[in-house]
Formats: sequence, structure tokens, C-alpha cells
Amino acid sequence: MLGTVLRAPGDIRCEEVAEPKILKPTDAIIKLSASCVCGSDLWPYRGLQPVSEPQHMGHEYCGVVVEVGSEVKTVRPGQFVVGSFCLSDNTCPHCRYGFQSSCEHREFMTGAQAPYARIALADGTLVATDTMPSDDLIPSLLAASDVLGTGWYAADAARVTPGCTAVVVGDGAVGLMGVLAAKQLGADRIIAMSRHRQRQELALEYGATDIVTERGDEGVARIRELTGGIGADSVLECVGTQEAMMQAINACRPGGSIGFVGVPHGVSLDGQMLFFQQKNLMGGPAPVRRFLPHLIDLIMTRQINPGKVFDLEVPLADVAQGYKAMDERTAIKTLLRM
Repeated sequence: MLGTVLRAPGDIRCEEVAEPKILKPTDAIIKLSASCVCGSDLWPYRGLQPVSEPQHMGHEYCGVVVEVGSEVKTVRPGQFVVGSFCLSDNTCPHCRYGFQSSCEHREFMTGAQAPYARIALADGTLVATDTMPSDDLIPSLLAASDVLGTGWYAADAARVTPGCTAVVVGDGAVGLMGVLAAKQLGADRIIAMSRHRQRQELALEYGATDIVTERGDEGVARIRELTGGIGADSVLECVGTQEAMMQAINACRPGGSIGFVGVPHGVSLDGQMLFFQQKNLMGGPAPVRRFLPHLIDLIMTRQINPGKVFDLEVPLADVAQGYKAMDERTAIKTLLRM
């Protein structure tokens, strides 16, 4: 079958790869209905993460189960399923506390930019829909596999509560999903930090009440101006750079909370600075599995439409075009049709 392979920074190809097989009795094989390119895929694509050997790309997925291992009990062939980019057994102590992304048997999904994928720990990872979804819901269900769940975790970690003021740092797909999540969790005011008109418009559609175009110290000053000099109750950091992290910390009020989900690159925090800031920090890889049942229900009942974050759709054979568009910020997120 054809699949996406990153051979070197900037060298992304659709080429022949091996079809997945059941390797363990806890595995499942799914036929993907769609896949996509993630912002985190751009780190190695841009050369900001080492590429020592060819990498089979893709960690966001949804589709129909075609085969299960002998120990899989909760899903069966013919069911439509969504899973997390973190594969988990959903039974270990960390999973039971809701941190499936720190599962004692955690694996990270790879190889999902292809027609078929092997899902390890299928019982703990996959969530089946009650009915077969209509085609127009596929993009939204695909978003639940990572960016929606990650944006939701950013809002949850930032302790977004009804009536609060939330700031979202980052206007990529995760940041936009953070805006959606903050709205769903009841934030009264949602300030999205963005310089791009298309992303601003989608942020407003998802529930943003204010747009701030400034960055760094100027961005922090603007947030303080909008909040009467106090700062925000909740800040969602959805980028992963030093500037974004400091912007998030400094835009938050004392006693407030920062949820950081951008994969850190070059981020270093001073302990004494944190000591005197008196702010809560929670983040890391999102435990998407914790939120999946609720998110799937919101999507299947059409209460939310996260699929709008996909503003470019290409066939798998043109995956290089999808990476290029996201790298150049001419697309927010690329949907890949099999």
C-alpha cells in the first residue's frame, strides 16, 4: 500500500510501505476513512527534530475496524472507531486517574498517513461510535483523535471554568480547538492571539470574543490592558516556543492557570521566576482518551464542528503539497483522503 514517509527534512514522499499486520493479540487493524497532517509533523519536516532514518508518518486516525487480535474485546470488525495518538491500556493507575498519555504501557501512534493502520492496545485506545457516521462528520471525528482532544486538554489544564477569562496563545489547529473548548467549558471572555485573518475569523466563529495581534511583551501588555491590569484566569499555550511560553505565563494573573500543550522546543524556565509568579502550570501530551467519549458525542449530535479546522483537502498521493502548505502557513490543517 502507499503511505507517507519522511526521508529527510523537507523530503516527504508518498511511497510503497508494508501493509500492517496483527503483531500482538491486543492489536486491531483499521481501514482509515481519512488522515491528516499535524503541526507536530512539521518539527522533523523543518529539521527541528533529527531524522536519522526514514519515518512512516501520521498519528491521527479514524476509520472502520477490519481485524482484531484474539484478546480484543471492546471493538469488533465493522465498527467505526476513533483513537488517540497516545496508545494506552486504559487500566493502569495513571489511566484510571485520567492520564492515559502517561500509561505504564504507553506507545505513540505512527504510520497513520496510509489507508490501513495497526492500533496497539486496541481495547484501551479505541472508542466506537454508536452508529456509522455520515461522511460530513469524518473530519470532525478525525480532529478528535488529536487536535480537538489536545485543545480540550489545554483548556482543562488551564482550569477554564464558567465565567472566566481565557487567553489562547497560538492560532494553529490546536489553538483554534482550544478556543472551541474554552467556549464549551463556559469561559465568558476568550482572547485569541493571532495575526492571520483566516484564523482570526475561525477563532471568532468558535467563540473568541477578542483578537490580539501583538506578540511577546507587547502581547502581554495588550492582555493586561484588556483585563484591567490583572491578567487572565486561564491561559492555553499551544505553540511550544520560548516566546509563547513566556507570553502565556506573563499574561496569566497570580493564582491563575496555564495549560501548555505545545511540544516544547528550546523552552527553558527559571525556577526563581516561577516561584514569584505564583501561577499553576499543567501540560504535556494530551490524555485524549479521557475526553474521547464526550467529544465523540458532541460531534455525533452536531453540537460542535471541529472539522472546519481542515481548510485544505488533498489525496494521499499529494501529501507533499499538504505539508508544504502548512509549513508556509497557507493552510491551517491538511486533510488526507485515502
